[in-house]
Amino acid sequence: MSGVGKGIAVSSIGKILQAKGFKVNPIKIDPYLNVDAGTMNPTEHGEVFVLNSGLETDQDMGNYERFMDLNLGDADYMTSGMIYKYVIEKERNLGYGGKCVEAIPHITSEIRRRIEEAGKRSRSDISVIEIGGTVGDYQNIMFIEAARVLAIKNPGDVLFILVSYLPVPGNLGEMKTKPTQNSIRMLNSYGVQPHFIIARGAYSLDDKRKEKIAISCSVPKDHVISAPDIESIYDVPLNFEKERLSAILLKALNLSPKSRADNIAPWRRFVQKIKTSKDEVNIAVIGKYFDTGDFVLADSYLSVIEAIKFSAFGLGKKPKLTWVNSKDFENGKGEVSILSQFDGVIVPGGFGESGIEGKLKAIQYARENKIPYFGLCYGMQLMTVEYARNVLGLKEANTTEIDQKTQHPVIDIMPEQRKLLIEKKYGASMRLGSYPAKLKKGTIASEAYGNLKIEERHRHRYEVNPKYIEKLEKAGLVFSGVSPNGVLMEIAELPREAHPFFLGTQFHPEFKARPLAPHPLFTAFIKSAVSRKKENRKSE
Repeated sequence: MSGVGKGIAVSSIGKILQAKGFKVNPIKIDPYLNVDAGTMNPTEHGEVFVLNSGLETDQDMGNYERFMDLNLGDADYMTSGMIYKYVIEKERNLGYGGKCVEAIPHITSEIRRRIEEAGKRSRSDISVIEIGGTVGDYQNIMFIEAARVLAIKNPGDVLFILVSYLPVPGNLGEMKTKPTQNSIRMLNSYGVQPHFIIARGAYSLDDKRKEKIAISCSVPKDHVISAPDIESIYDVPLNFEKERLSAILLKALNLSPKSRADNIAPWRRFVQKIKTSKDEVNIAVIGKYFDTGDFVLADSYLSVIEAIKFSAFGLGKKPKLTWVNSKDFENGKGEVSILSQFDGVIVPGGFGESGIEGKLKAIQYARENKIPYFGLCYGMQLMTVEYARNVLGLKEANTTEIDQKTQHPVIDIMPEQRKLLIEKKYGASMRLGSYPAKLKKGTIASEAYGNLKIEERHRHRYEVNPKYIEKLEKAGLVFSGVSPNGVLMEIAELPREAHPFFLGTQFHPEFKARPLAPHPLFTAFIKSAVSRKKENRKSE
């Protein structure tokens, strides 16, 4: 089922195989017809993760990069939309020589070609491929069929792993294996027999149920891997190793470890920090992609959440995140003064006008009350709007994303993107992917990076309007990071003497944060938040 943990399983399998000395290439297959993940609503599908190339992908690609410390490429991601679009365009250009083009073999052959091409480009020893969706979904049958043929054409080189959930009905109190058995039967009907079963559930799988699954599903007992709910997803590779998964996988692939060293040790130390960090730092994340029915969907900001964790744990602190819906500051459900109880405030990225006035109130409160503030993408744009309104005195200042007729468009669209929007070409119509920037000496940004040249990933259409830069700077706002040609403002901040940490980035630093390499700007923000907490303790 959706959300059962396939992405974390792939990330963890990749991690433990890396620890054995292998070069691993993860590949994500999303069965939906969207050509990429960029046009999907975050409350429906979770975060859109952006690669260095600018490709907008599923959030699982972010998990792969974080766990395996990789920068993945376009070849490592595919959707049904990509495949069908390519095949149809090839057919229209007579690429199939006038043949009748069909789902089988042409769609499945293109899927296999892409899988093989990704392995070649990465020069990997092992590819770990996630087929998204659920067994039985009509939309992923083509991918399962492609994988079946891949296994036939590469005997002994392809293993199938099923991630399956074992429920424990409340009134019964017993873990049930029947849904897993039914999933296997359905896979069998497609001509696929799993070699391994990762048994997800609330509790560890006992020996009796391992044996039952093994017998009923035709897999060796030691190929049934217990994957219970845990406090941290970063425990999963270590739990897999307790089950000896890497050794069993390599044996099944007729491979010997390339390394005998304990390469998982740094990861183990990181996980230990998660468990031993007790001193809390309280961070408010102010967004609007939270409400989905009666549930809170934190996945909309997954990379931001993880980046906060990495920097906090790196400093021996335990992050306590509170989701604050910016709409509450507009409709009277909440007072912006509640932000005084937090050690730091983050406004992450987003699009559209809903909840924006609430965010502007929060930014103003954080600035005026010296609360460490970190704005990401839209968070930097709104920080600039707030400064123009309340410090520069331009009360009508706005972004043209919200008000195209504003008297003071301090944030405006890039000229080359305007034509695409007029033509309603929204997909990939933004500044996407990795871009260089240069930093000013003596700023918070340059001190954090320890460098004057950086590269960061972007996902936005709007920029600080060059017409207002001089006015904003004269009023005290510092643009500490700019594009190499000096035209685009990449980082805005207030000097330390004016505010302990009031900084925004036009890019998304969260996309490059890793467990063993926290992002320097997130670390600088958390340090400032910790300092605020200490100061508040002294004054109590």
